[in-house]
Amino acid sequence: MKLWVGTSWKMNKTLTEALEFVADLRAFIDGLDEGVDARVQPFVMPSFTVIRDVARALADTPVLVGAQNMHWAERGPWTGEVSPLQVQDCGAGMVELGHSERRTHFGETDDTVARKVEAAVRFGLTPLICVGETFEQRQRGRTDDVLRAQTEGALRLLTGAQRAAPILFAYEPVWAIGAGGTPATPEDADARQRHIKEVAGSVLAARPPVLYGGSVNPGNAADLVACAHIDGVFVGRAAWSAQGYVELLTIAAGAAPC
Repeated sequence: MKLWVGTSWKMNKTLTEALEFVADLRAFIDGLDEGVDARVQPFVMPSFTVIRDVARALADTPVLVGAQNMHWAERGPWTGEVSPLQVQDCGAGMVELGHSERRTHFGETDDTVARKVEAAVRFGLTPLICVGETFEQRQRGRTDDVLRAQTEGALRLLTGAQRAAPILFAYEPVWAIGAGGTPATPEDADARQRHIKEVAGSVLAARPPVLYGGSVNPGNAADLVACAHIDGVFVGRAAWSAQGYVELLTIAAGAAPC
């Protein structure tokens, strides 16, 4: 199984900055040997304004490109929103859904995430579903209950063959995200990701890959991806420079197989 190593740029990078990142990344990707390429699946999730340009620039590489969010409707009077059809039309093959920032600041709920997951699968996009507990929920011993509710909630509208579609999860504890976040220990993350796999596997045709996100950096990446239930990492600021992202790709490529 490949280790997924991806980064979301959040609300960063102009077109010039994005293409500079891609050019530096290509220099690394073009030098990959077949063994490294077989072990790692890279992906990037730019802002919507540059998805098309980034997808074109990476079209002949193994790097997948995704969007950071989308609406569940194909089209309609949804001012300021982006549809799954538009995401697909830009050349993206993945979409990030349910990030805690979307839940906290923009009213995302398990219901809206479920609608988006179903729409993504229907349009042939691979959803990367983010789940994670807050510090308060963790302190009250509710972590597994919260993860179960978010995981089952995200998948509840999938039916029939949709349950066999490619789907990814990212375990991103809210207390571990951002500049002041504290990363989960590999042991803790591995246990939580095992739980997510078990819950998702009771709904889907197979247990999905689950990535870890939350203050991932070159100092902890190797220990994280060495865990049995961690199928890769989803990285923020540590991968916003091409150099930082390449360093994490190199670490994952050299890690012991999961």
